[in-house]
Amino acid sequence: MTARSALPLSAAVAAAALLAGCTSTAPGGAQGAGPQLIRPGTLLTCTHLPYAPFQMSKGGKVVGFDVDLVDLVAKDLGATQQLVNTPFEGIETGNDFAVRTCDLAAAGMTITPARAKVMDFSDPYFDATQALLVKRDTPVRKLADLKGKKLGYLKTTTGAGYAKAHGKGIELVEFEDVGLLVTAVRSGQVDAAINDNGVLLDYAKHNKDTQVTAEFDTGERYGFAVRKGNDALRTRINAVLAEAKKDGSYDRIHRKWFG
Repeated sequence: MTARSALPLSAAVAAAALLAGCTSTAPGGAQGAGPQLIRPGTLLTCTHLPYAPFQMSKGGKVVGFDVDLVDLVAKDLGATQQLVNTPFEGIETGNDFAVRTCDLAAAGMTITPARAKVMDFSDPYFDATQALLVKRDTPVRKLADLKGKKLGYLKTTTGAGYAKAHGKGIELVEFEDVGLLVTAVRSGQVDAAINDNGVLLDYAKHNKDTQVTAEFDTGERYGFAVRKGNDALRTRINAVLAEAKKDGSYDRIHRKWFG
């Protein structure tokens, strides 16, 4: 999930100032001594469902690639991860951090300069790009084939930005979440959908009547986000990611969700 429209932040900034002195410490730590959590013993993680295979509901539980990686962070902190499903706009604008909805955001989120102004990102943990999903029986293979046809995109995402920049002569149709977007492709409501490749490739793998026919190298990289200035937690996340890549945990989790 990528670039979404900014909302006014004055209220969020005011709330952040009001609550700045109310943060609890992580288990075993003193105030100001290392990563601080809103709720002792719990790592609150904001996300926006569904976004398989990064985060999705399965058997009454939220699972996914992002979920497993953040579980490593929670374990390192001596905490338990608790996921908070929230509209992406609240994450992307930094408002969820300002009002202390969560300690960390994990939402398949691309690191962008605009977002970095209102939140701090971990080191990149996943390389992404944009892709085109179509029904398997369609002749559409690339954006040029969509002239005079309908292309679906997710509201205020980097896919939306790419479609608007490169979709001359294409009718663009906006959707609120990825479930509605991919269903629109299967039902024929749109002729194709553009979104992050990891999500669309995973969808096509499980829905054989669809396929990804093109990818567009946008150089995107995902990062986990924390409240602006929360260097203690961001540093700990980076350390956990580095160790996971070193000890093979990252590769194991990647194989689990992407094969």
